[in-house]
Amino acid sequence: MSYGDPNNPYGQQPQKGNPYGQPQGQPQGPPQGQPGYGYPQAPQGVPPQGYGYPQQPGQPYGGYPQQGGYGVGPGQPGGPQLAHWGLRVASYLLDGLLIGIPYLLVFAIFLAPLDPGESPASGAVVAILVAVLYAIGMGFYQVYLEGKTGQTIGKKAVGIRTLREIDGQPIGFGLAFGRKLCHIVDGMACYIGYLWPLWDAKKQTFADKICSTLVIKG
Repeated sequence: MSYGDPNNPYGQQPQKGNPYGQPQGQPQGPPQGQPGYGYPQAPQGVPPQGYGYPQQPGQPYGGYPQQGGYGVGPGQPGGPQLAHWGLRVASYLLDGLLIGIPYLLVFAIFLAPLDPGESPASGAVVAILVAVLYAIGMGFYQVYLEGKTGQTIGKKAVGIRTLREIDGQPIGFGLAFGRKLCHIVDGMACYIGYLWPLWDAKKQTFADKICSTLVIKG
């Protein structure tokens, strides 16, 4: 079969070594630097993004925030603000009153003798048991709330919360319970750990540093 042969239905002879009929010397696919079929073309001066997802300013790798799940570091403009020492003290006082006031009321009720001559010994035993059970139950409930939402009742009242430093998420019950135990370290050496947020850059107590937690506003 030759070029121009009436028996050749394609009207031209395919070039030797190119069985697909495409002229040799032309590159396959789209020109270099141009997106393939079905992909949007980036504007001039904007580098192409991977996997077809636009990159947000300040958020590398497909839009994930860069610093600890916040996007902007805690305490920096535009980021979550660290809770100052006064707010933390206020939340501790409120949480303490939630346990202390009912605790005292239980003692006042059960230790009040029905008869001026009656011994309060039996009432004291009941008062101690009820007060201890209440304190333990309320303490675990506060830990549960802080682990799940980042806020005890006192923290919620003053508008602060405890979060993981690495990703800004609630710390969970286990870490919240461990953080409470680590407050023992804060109480050593004249309670210096509780005062540490006054001059610390991240406003952390020793317990916060051990557990890698932050207390922020909101």
